[in-house]
Amino acid sequence: MARRLRIAVAQMSMSESSRANLEKAVRLVREAAEAGADVVCLPELFMTRYFPQRPSYSPPHVDTVPGEVSAALSSEAARRGIVTVAGTVCESEGGRLYNTSFVIDRDGSFLGKYRKIHVPDDEFFREGRYFQPGDLGYRVFETSKARVGVLICYDQWFPEPARILALMGAEVIFYPSAIGYVEGVEQSEGDWAEAWETVQRGHAIANAVPVVAVNRVGREDRIVFWGRSLVIDAFGSVKLRAGGDEGIYLGEIDLDHGPLVREGWRFFEKRRPETYGTLTGQPGGCP
Repeated sequence: MARRLRIAVAQMSMSESSRANLEKAVRLVREAAEAGADVVCLPELFMTRYFPQRPSYSPPHVDTVPGEVSAALSSEAARRGIVTVAGTVCESEGGRLYNTSFVIDRDGSFLGKYRKIHVPDDEFFREGRYFQPGDLGYRVFETSKARVGVLICYDQWFPEPARILALMGAEVIFYPSAIGYVEGVEQSEGDWAEAWETVQRGHAIANAVPVVAVNRVGREDRIVFWGRSLVIDAFGSVKLRAGGDEGIYLGEIDLDHGPLVREGWRFFEKRRPETYGTLTGQPGGCP
């Protein structure tokens, strides 16, 4: 029998109250479990409105990881029996801030955390003014349902992290995200949302691994977060494309599909790492 994984994406809009945001996140985890999901994922920086729009601002909520937020979500995960990819929070450690995700198993156990490695510093997405690049490396978490890899938003524009997680054995990759249109900024390159979906479908196909992207929704100052959260199978087929409204959306993937794609297309077997030195500044080229 196929190994089916029922995935809930939790699209959220955020208020000025961190306490209200946490209560909403806990409620969405509960609703995901009640809907029959095996895994639920929250969006990026769900404890606050998207403060990195401003070049200099004191974050309205910071936490340690583990900490208050992980304790609340761990309790709910254990109560409902659901694996939880906890979006991201603003983590404080050693006088530095990190954009940090963490994973909780269905029994409430804290499995570990990932700190966002690729940090944008663009107009209206000025995370580089707040966050240090992640220093924990890439992580795959062994949950009771699947081997889960986690990357965060801007990471998804880079092919290397997805390939690394696939090589590390991830059976599904989650991208908690906060992305949208900016009022008054022309999309001169083309449609941002279309590019956002296309690059994630490419990661899924190139690595024969399902990809899940979970975005926030609603208008915050000049950014309109478009939602459109995705569940994509291991050959790039979109199994779920959410709309722009808040709530729980369900998609299902077959965990046995990825190995079949990989066997047929031999993406990993035919890799030539000895020619990839340019990626890391090392000598290397086609012989």
